[in-house]
Amino acid sequence: MKPFHLAIPVKDLKTSIEFYSEVLGCSRGRSSKSWADFNFFGHQLVCHLSQTTNQIINNVDGKEIPVPHFGVVLSWEQFEDFSQSLSDKKINFIIEPYLRFKDKPGEQLTMFLKDPFGNAIE
Repeated sequence: MKPFHLAIPVKDLKTSIEFYSEVLGCSRGRSSKSWADFNFFGHQLVCHLSQTTNQIINNVDGKEIPVPHFGVVLSWEQFEDFSQSLSDKKINFIIEPYLRFKDKPGEQLTMFLKDPFGNAIE
């Protein structure tokens, strides 16, 4: 699998650095006065200063899923460890961690949260 590169808007670079490095545990890469990049589970995530953000809600399985959103696919153990670490940090989830498609093809654990600028993460 090849790593992806994703750039997202943030309104405050210092707050984004604190969130992605301290809350999510992403290591920092290069940065400037207007952007900072992170190792997001082996992928490159770049936070760019911007004053605009847009979001839509889509109903999926009775839950209000934010669009756009991004995330990574983790093993069950990684998901459980990561979701517990977020719970321990008192993260406000948009959608609490839960099991989706139980006993069906595609059964998965999922959760949604937002960074301090409204960017949704699955």
